[in-house]
Amino acid sequence: MASLPSLTGAEIRSKFLRFFEERDHKVLPSASLVPADPTVLLTIAGMLPFKPIFLGQQEAEVPRATTSQKCIRTNDIENVGRTARHHTFFEMLGNFSFGDYFKKEAIAWGWELVTKVFQLPPDRLVVSVYHTDEDAFAIWRDAIGIPAHRIQRMGDDNFWASGATGPCGPCSEIYFDFHPELGDDAIDLEDDSRFLEIYNLVFMELNREADGSLTKLKKQNIDTGLGLERMAQVLQGVPNNYETDLIFPIVKKAADLAGLDYHQSDEKVKTSLKVIGDHVRSVVHMIADGINASNVGRGYVMRRLLRRVVRHGRLIGISGTFASEVAEVAIALSESVYPNTREREKVIKDEIQIEETRFLQTLERGEKLLVEILEKAESQSSKTISGVDAFTLYDTYGFPFELTQEIAEEEGFVVDAAGFEAEMKKQQERSQAAHEDIDLMAKDSWVNIAKEIGKTEFLGYKELGSSAQVKRILVNGESVKTAIAGNKVQIVLDRTPFYAESGGQVGDKGYLAIGEAIAQISDVQKQADLFVHIGQIERGEITVGDHVNAQIALSDRRRIQAHHTATHLLQAALKKIVDPNVSQAGSLVDGDRLRFDFNLNRAVTAAEIQQIELQINNWIAEAHDSVIEVMPIAQAKAKGAIAMFGEKYGAEVRVMDIPNVSMELCGGTHVKNTSEIGVFKIISEAGVASGVRRIEAIAGQAVLEYLTVRDNIAKDLSDRFKIKPEEISDRITGLQQELKTAHKEVETLKQELALVKADTLIHEAEAVGSFKILVAQLPDIEAEALKAAAEKLAAKLGHSAVVLGSFSPDGKVTLVACFSKEVIAKGLQAGKFVGAIAKICGGGGGGRPNLAQAGGKDAGKLPEALEAAETQLRQVLSNS
Repeated sequence: MASLPSLTGAEIRSKFLRFFEERDHKVLPSASLVPADPTVLLTIAGMLPFKPIFLGQQEAEVPRATTSQKCIRTNDIENVGRTARHHTFFEMLGNFSFGDYFKKEAIAWGWELVTKVFQLPPDRLVVSVYHTDEDAFAIWRDAIGIPAHRIQRMGDDNFWASGATGPCGPCSEIYFDFHPELGDDAIDLEDDSRFLEIYNLVFMELNREADGSLTKLKKQNIDTGLGLERMAQVLQGVPNNYETDLIFPIVKKAADLAGLDYHQSDEKVKTSLKVIGDHVRSVVHMIADGINASNVGRGYVMRRLLRRVVRHGRLIGISGTFASEVAEVAIALSESVYPNTREREKVIKDEIQIEETRFLQTLERGEKLLVEILEKAESQSSKTISGVDAFTLYDTYGFPFELTQEIAEEEGFVVDAAGFEAEMKKQQERSQAAHEDIDLMAKDSWVNIAKEIGKTEFLGYKELGSSAQVKRILVNGESVKTAIAGNKVQIVLDRTPFYAESGGQVGDKGYLAIGEAIAQISDVQKQADLFVHIGQIERGEITVGDHVNAQIALSDRRRIQAHHTATHLLQAALKKIVDPNVSQAGSLVDGDRLRFDFNLNRAVTAAEIQQIELQINNWIAEAHDSVIEVMPIAQAKAKGAIAMFGEKYGAEVRVMDIPNVSMELCGGTHVKNTSEIGVFKIISEAGVASGVRRIEAIAGQAVLEYLTVRDNIAKDLSDRFKIKPEEISDRITGLQQELKTAHKEVETLKQELALVKADTLIHEAEAVGSFKILVAQLPDIEAEALKAAAEKLAAKLGHSAVVLGSFSPDGKVTLVACFSKEVIAKGLQAGKFVGAIAKICGGGGGGRPNLAQAGGKDAGKLPEALEAAETQLRQVLSNS
């Protein structure tokens, strides 16, 4: 059997792209893992960046394209490391035709690529076609020369559809045969041990209508995908994707840190090492593309992946933090193709270090409790972890439910998922799974309108008012010819000076007028190249075809653009004063304020805030001109323009440059000179997620309004206290101290009162065996006073168990247990005891074996809880 050429992953990628570049395909860079499409959580396929083209929402800039697209999928996360081919992060090599070539060329080039460029022997390749696709079958058999018995007709798995409606079409796949010696008599492409799908060709030739019928598309498209890791496995002759040069150096680094030899390890250890290799790769690229760990969405996906890395590290004997060291290898492997991994090296490693440290603490606590749960008699008998226990791990200890399931499975247990969901009740799920189906029919109605009336021309960079023709009116979502006074409307014009909400900047306000008729516009949104003016007809009527005067609200626009330019200055100041690696994570710009989210793993200090304000106000006073140019994106990046992570840019971009201060890619509106901003003031700085800070600030007229409010407050306080404004701070400090002293006195009196009340209970203690037990309810006693009372009673009673309960006027329950060492010797611990009793009142808690406190929400259940406490104490202590 002839040997295969040994190519590195980089060589495979390069040869693929060069092959199609030589066939007039434009080589395009990988899109971000954060897709522009809001219906998808992460970039999950090579075709996703071209979705608007396939849908017809956007014209293709080139008829043919080829890419190496980084992707993340987590729907098969449980198979990662266990099979030869499953990953969360992978690169999809693809060639695309937008209404240009079709099946004949796609099949011929696909075959030429794999047999001539990658030199795979034809007798080790099998192809599949959709069972009714006679065209593809004939091309493979007659034009390519593949024997009919090696062309497998497949069912619905070989028909690609975006959803219930929309573009769709048959697929044809090329499989590599690892065991050709088994012959052709019983080819089964479902046999993963023998066949590996390496190339998928999608022939997007049909459109599925709402009634399910299929019609031919006017423009037929090609969408293909060749898995880089899979081809590397084949050409490098290794048993799985993880042992290719794309991933194995990461795996080896993890093995080295654990003091292991991968090849000498058992399958369980190898699985953990492969999980670490795959997940670290994912995490590095996610952070590089601006994703931060959080409890929702893609941030939770990243957090979950990193937590699995930490746990599998512990399983193979790594103690302490290690993932950032492994991440360095992933960065080194990818930086030549994805330079942002090295550019954001510090951010990546800091984020990993912080998350890993936090989770190690969570993991240690959760694992101890999970061991106790697994050892419980009821768990052992049913081999099931109850939903209540799983929820306690999740809610109290922050232990992910998926991790509980994973550990349970390893120990031969199952988790009561239905019970867990019942305990969760109506809490929002922490992670929403990424849509694995790509819905090409989103916003279909706007797409159809755009096709019918053409796109809106935007004039607002230079004109603040213009004449325009009404092209479409919608009332309550339905197209109408005329809208009358009182109607809430969506109006589309052929041209407009109104800015549509985009890039964090809100849409313009203003009005449309013709004769006596006027429509007040409160917002503008962009849909499929249309500017949709949202508002209400104030008087008269407006009809499709009318030529109206479109006028934006000038004062609102000036305030918005002052805030937008100030946002650029803020990012520049943060980079200069706080950290050059600061990058934007989100923003909001309107007339009242600006909000800027940025990546930073610490709070900005008060001194830094002061420096930032001073720097920005200096730039404002220096009266820098704004220079705006449109240029190719490569030229803009070469000049040093900052792009926002996750934002999708076209071939040409708009660059907003304040020379020697700031240069960013931006489609928003801005002041012509920084002096127009007037003044800048930061009003708050806070954390909004792990590794993400938020600054809110104001500029120009908004600062005057802000200061006016505060001046009125200062005057009011001065009048009330009969003091000067500069004395307010000292006066409030004095009042706070007086209040604190008074509060302490009240607490002391309450505690003394509780002790007095407790003394009256001493005679209610009952002898049980050689012990005294006292279970009682005291009215409206706070927690600390209740604890003091319990301790005093226990000290007087000697060998004793004291349980006291109370509730406040708002129904909040407090329970305290105090056990002597002799009671503890009988197997009772105050912490566990009172925590279990508190559940009757809808709460929980715990503490030390001798003294513990718990709380509850249902005061009506307190008598029942105390009765249960007394019963349990009698049962345990009566035999003494």
